[in-house]
Amino acid sequence: MRSAPWWALVSSGCAPVLLTGSWMIAQLRQGPAYDPARQTLSVLASYGAASYWLMTGMLLVLGACYVVTAHALRPAALAGRVALAGGGLCALALTLVPAPNSGGALEHGAVSTVGLVLLAVWPPLAAVRDRKTVPWGLRLDVSLAASALMCASALWFLAELQSARAPGVAERVVTFVQALWPFLVVVSCRRSAA
Repeated sequence: MRSAPWWALVSSGCAPVLLTGSWMIAQLRQGPAYDPARQTLSVLASYGAASYWLMTGMLLVLGACYVVTAHALRPAALAGRVALAGGGLCALALTLVPAPNSGGALEHGAVSTVGLVLLAVWPPLAAVRDRKTVPWGLRLDVSLAASALMCASALWFLAELQSARAPGVAERVVTFVQALWPFLVVVSCRRSAA
C-alpha cells in the first residue's frame, strides 16, 4: 500500500493548529464582550468583527489544508477523499458568505452544515476494505467510530444552538475533532508504510 507523502503531514497537521490558534487570537482581539462558550466562531468571522480578516484567512488556509490532504491521501478510498476535499471547499466558501453582525444567515448556515456533514462522513467513505494490511486510520471500524464521534459532537452543537447555552464550546469540539482526524489518518498511513 502506498504511503501518504511527507507534505501530507504538513497540510493535515497545520489544520488543527491553525484552527485553534486563530480562534484563540480572535477571541483575545474581540475583547471581553465576546463569550466563547455562548458565541460561535462565526461571530469572530462576521463582517465588522475585530478579527474578520484573521478568521477569513484561517478559513482560506484551513480549506486549502483539507483539499491538499485529500489529494495526498492516495491510500484512502476515492469517495472519502472527495468528501474531505468537499469539506475544504465548504471552508473556502464560508469566506464568501460570512455570518452577519447579528442574527443568522441562511447561506452561511447551509454552507456550514454541508461542510460539517462532509467532514463527518469522510472517514468511513475513505475506509479501505479490500486489502490485507490497512493503516489503522483507514480501517472501517476505526473510521466508523471517528465518524460517530463527529456526528455526535455535531448533534450536540445543533442542540446547543437551539438552547443557546454553550454552542461555542460544542462548535469548538466538533471543528477540532474534524480538523485533527485527517492528521491522524496521515500518521497511520505513514507508520504502516514504514
